[in-house]
Amino acid sequence: MTPTRLHGPVVIVGAGLVGTSVGLALRGHDIAVCLVDPDDDNLREAVSRGAGAGTAAADPELVVVAVPPRSIGDALVDALQRWPRAVVTDVGSVKVLPFAQVEASGADLSRYVGSHPMAGSERSGPGAASATLFTGRSWAVSASERSSPHAVALVRSLVGLCGASVVELTPSDHDSAVAQVSHLPHVIAALAAGQLAMVSDRALTLAGPGLRDVTRIAAGDPDLWCQILTGNARQLYGPLHALRHDLDQLLDALSAGDAAVVEELLLRGQRGTERIPGKHGGTVSTAVGLLVQVADRPGELGRLFADAGASGVNVEDLRIDHDPSRPVGRVEVVVRRDAADHLAGWLTDAGWLVQR
Repeated sequence: MTPTRLHGPVVIVGAGLVGTSVGLALRGHDIAVCLVDPDDDNLREAVSRGAGAGTAAADPELVVVAVPPRSIGDALVDALQRWPRAVVTDVGSVKVLPFAQVEASGADLSRYVGSHPMAGSERSGPGAASATLFTGRSWAVSASERSSPHAVALVRSLVGLCGASVVELTPSDHDSAVAQVSHLPHVIAALAAGQLAMVSDRALTLAGPGLRDVTRIAAGDPDLWCQILTGNARQLYGPLHALRHDLDQLLDALSAGDAAVVEELLLRGQRGTERIPGKHGGTVSTAVGLLVQVADRPGELGRLFADAGASGVNVEDLRIDHDPSRPVGRVEVVVRRDAADHLAGWLTDAGWLVQR
């Protein structure tokens, strides 16, 4: 049986980062895309970047709703009514609430399938969009019992055309999952970054990559994240209460000088990081990072890449951190654990300063 394939035309409601990126990805497959956005500037920029035309198709095969969370329910109902033969999906971060809003409206639920690409950026708007934003990423497809098989298959085809991998979850399971793996980490990052307002400029000169790693995602749009967190409040309660319990345990242990409890909490954290999928779904425990000191001048990164490539070792990942007090940086070259010694020796022989 031939799999269902999306042919178009596709209407994308919302020409922001995600909507424009979907349009760019589909246009790469020569699928006709029409963009709709009340913000004329966003629409013009998305059209100028080649994400689609600025006029809506009369009879689209698929409608992708890519509007801010607070507007998703109304936009879904409008799309289902405006295009009565189209399958409709959304790309929002919460799935239970939009489904309930569509159900309450009496709209045709057989043509609605929720979805959510696990990809984004601290930047927003069509200017930050990319045709490869979803490549290699997970994309949740959250059908209800009333979603038709054809509608589900069409949304799965959309995911594949955008270069992502389908993860099928019910709306409830989806919201529970993202509360743990996306929403809770953002809250932690925001709260940690918020504490920096009370830190002196002199103290901040001691900041290293750890602080940047923990707080990076806190740079996301506060209005957008407020909508996401309040929209998924019920599922977020549990993880937040569990975190509060651990914080209370830590405070009590520090107050009592109970090093065993402190160490156990840290060990739990270490074990948790080992469960995070790494490259191609592998475990992060199979990889190790080598820190290489690199002078901040033209050509140095290229030389490092050339030397690493000449070693015959495959680089799994790469991270760059800058020394705020010196014109040097540190490049963390992540490789398989069984290749680390060989690469470290190779780079050292090539004149690089390498630390494990």
